[in-house]
Amino acid sequence: MEATAQEVAEWMVKETRFKGMLYQTDAIEYIRSHFGEHFVFVNEKGNTSLSKEVIKAFRKLHGGKIAWERDSFMWAWT
Repeated sequence: MEATAQEVAEWMVKETRFKGMLYQTDAIEYIRSHFGEHFVFVNEKGNTSLSKEVIKAFRKLHGGKIAWERDSFMWAWT
């Protein structure tokens, strides 16, 4: 059965809560290999990114408890 964006987002929240942070590169690598290539894309700047569906579900799930650290390219539990 194919994973959903919601399941990917749930993994991201659990991982961030457990470790205190989640680097984007680690998330992309894990998501690509465990959930599927369709949750990852290359954006207009040439950077690998997560699908908008995953990011939307992730934001809804954490409800402000996780912050994006732009300089470090990671999410951190607040």
